[in-house]
Amino acid sequence: MRIDLHTHSTASDGTDTPAELAAAARAAGLDVVALTDHDTTAGIAAAVAAAPPGLTVVPGVELSCRWNPTEGRGVSVHLLGYLVDPAAAELRAECDRLRLGRVDRGRRVTELLAAAGFPVTWERVRALADGGSVGRPHVARALVEAGVVASVDEAFAHLLRTGSPYYAGKPELDALAAVGLVRRAGGVPVFAHPLARRRGRVVDDGAIAAMAAVGLAGLEVDHPDHDAADRAHLRGLAAELALLTTGSSDYHGRNKQVRPGVETTDPEVYAAIVAAALPARR
Repeated sequence: MRIDLHTHSTASDGTDTPAELAAAARAAGLDVVALTDHDTTAGIAAAVAAAPPGLTVVPGVELSCRWNPTEGRGVSVHLLGYLVDPAAAELRAECDRLRLGRVDRGRRVTELLAAAGFPVTWERVRALADGGSVGRPHVARALVEAGVVASVDEAFAHLLRTGSPYYAGKPELDALAAVGLVRRAGGVPVFAHPLARRRGRVVDDGAIAAMAAVGLAGLEVDHPDHDAADRAHLRGLAAELALLTTGSSDYHGRNKQVRPGVETTDPEVYAAIVAAALPARR
């Protein structure tokens, strides 16, 4: 079995519709794909309905979170929730709050860029989102379209990175609270790309241990943003903390160069994730 547990559709900041994502996953030889859009489960039903024969679509979500240490600055982190119940009232309410914050952040970033003379408009950014949850990749695509940068990656590296004069924050869930939220929605929480340093600051091992103590089930180890040393360190830490280790592409369609299935999860780990969900969600 080939299993990819982290992908995005037009319901958040991918460029494939949920149906197109399901088709792309099967074309890439996947047997299982998790749809984990940012702060929304809106695309899950369409992806499940469109799944071609031989493909299982796992309902998921990627929550915008923040690790708040007792001392020092907080760190933005992402938490994957697998097999969550999209109808869970608490989860839906938090996703609505986070998604509205993403829209506001996108608008503020666009306004900052426009005020500095860059040829981008909020109207165009929203049009590129095509009804999905607006994210910085849509601002990046507007910059590419306007000829300001050559690629989405270049936009993030220079204009949209954390610390840029055009950067704006967004609402985030407390990381420890988010673990409990996923569990109460029947799902299984896994820390997404915990050592993706090119995205900004990362947490230390103590933060991961604290999350494990309140119910974190696993770490996303095999990810395009992790080098060999990061992967080795995370595998060792996962073994110490009795956490599962997953592998995923973090596919975003044309917004990234990564293709579905470039990193995969071991079938035994996938089976353990399914077993860890509440019985009604298995």
